[in-house]
Amino acid sequence: MTTQIIRADGNRLAATARSAADLVCLAAAPTFAVMALLSCLPAGNPHEMICSVMRHAAPLNGMAWMYLLMSAFHTTPWLKLISSR
Repeated sequence: MTTQIIRADGNRLAATARSAADLVCLAAAPTFAVMALLSCLPAGNPHEMICSVMRHAAPLNGMAWMYLLMSAFHTTPWLKLISSR
């Protein structure tokens, strides 16, 4: 009888862990999108202000592109959630 009680608690714990993992998966894409937006903003560093005056400086630097790609790659859980409804 005790084994069944422990097993039931273990299943409940596993279900809770799975739902927490699902929430973390859903948080990845918006987090990377926000990080991409924030990496485009000047940080107030005088060296960045000098570099942004240059004509060939792009508003999307390498980090912004990386964060945009990471956001695109992590949209799968959102697509699964949308398609299941």
